[in-house]
Amino acid sequence: MQFRKLFFSLCCTVALGASLAACSEDEELFDDSGSQVTLPAHRAFILNEGTQGANNATLSFYAPDKDADFIKDIFYTQNQAKLGDTGQTMIEYNNDLYAIISGSRYLIRMNTAGVEKQRYEIPASEGDPRYLAAENGYIYMTQYGGQVTKLDANTLQVVATFKGGANLEGIAECDGKLYVANSYTKNDAGYQYHTDLFVINEATMQLETTLTVDINPNQVLEEDGKIFLISWGNYADKGYSAQMIDPKDNYKSTSLGVATNMTVGDDMVYFVNSETDYSNWPHTSTTNTFFSYDVKTATVNSSSFLKNAPAELATSSVYMMSVDDKNGDIYIGVTFYSDSDGTMYRFDRNGNFIEKFDCLSLIHISEPTRPY
Repeated sequence: MQFRKLFFSLCCTVALGASLAACSEDEELFDDSGSQVTLPAHRAFILNEGTQGANNATLSFYAPDKDADFIKDIFYTQNQAKLGDTGQTMIEYNNDLYAIISGSRYLIRMNTAGVEKQRYEIPASEGDPRYLAAENGYIYMTQYGGQVTKLDANTLQVVATFKGGANLEGIAECDGKLYVANSYTKNDAGYQYHTDLFVINEATMQLETTLTVDINPNQVLEEDGKIFLISWGNYADKGYSAQMIDPKDNYKSTSLGVATNMTVGDDMVYFVNSETDYSNWPHTSTTNTFFSYDVKTATVNSSSFLKNAPAELATSSVYMMSVDDKNGDIYIGVTFYSDSDGTMYRFDRNGNFIEKFDCLSLIHISEPTRPY
């Protein structure tokens, strides 16, 4: 998989809906044309989801080396326009940023300074856009309604589509194949949760095989030729779970434990099981368990990968995690399910706490709905 990993790569419908993409430090590759501000080489962008229906998604700028000020809405600074409704997810590929603004139904391409280059308007006849992967000059976008759309990364023109499944969620690319989570179907009978992970030929966009995985697959990542999957269960007798799938060993599946979120970097997979009790809403209580998996040694370390973490992190609802490719720093975003800003915690690659900072949330929350 050639595209640079994100810092933050998960968005949903609450305070800290954040994807954060770190850009290359090779300034010769930067395209800062049209920028209204001067940005340092080591830079990161946070996609804040905002409130669904409120048209208040934002793109923030963060300087990991502390050589520039935090900019809460750099998209508006650069483009003199709002980003749109509901920032869903974002990746960095070939030193461009690609983000899904799901409520506004478009995929946007920005340069390394957050200046819009172009956008793809998703037809109203198609399902909602969900997640992205990139490889070999193409962007792959999952959609509800059973579609994966393949777009030229430079033009955002549709090249091909895959049709199959129901509501498709996470996607990862590995060795010419796309791994796509077929999560659930919703109809008059309610929710039917699936156990399908589609393996799609990247070149032909045809289904090669369907793997049976834990129920309600959602988040999909690749690291060192392995596929890592978190399934969300059926919200009854089946809970969250984490699996590893080895494409080179006849798609052998290995259970890695219970996890609600994960991120990957430098042959490590970092997991958290963040269990939040909503029974006394709006008052919530959360318990977090952090653990890791070493891809090279194929071992699970059940001890937390964090050291001297602020006490409140143990009981804050973890919304996302990601790793900085440059130095291995680990970022953990939490939400308070309120109209307050979410908080980002930063640790070095050895788990030592560095700092925390607020992220723009612009959110007003009613009681959480079923996560999907």
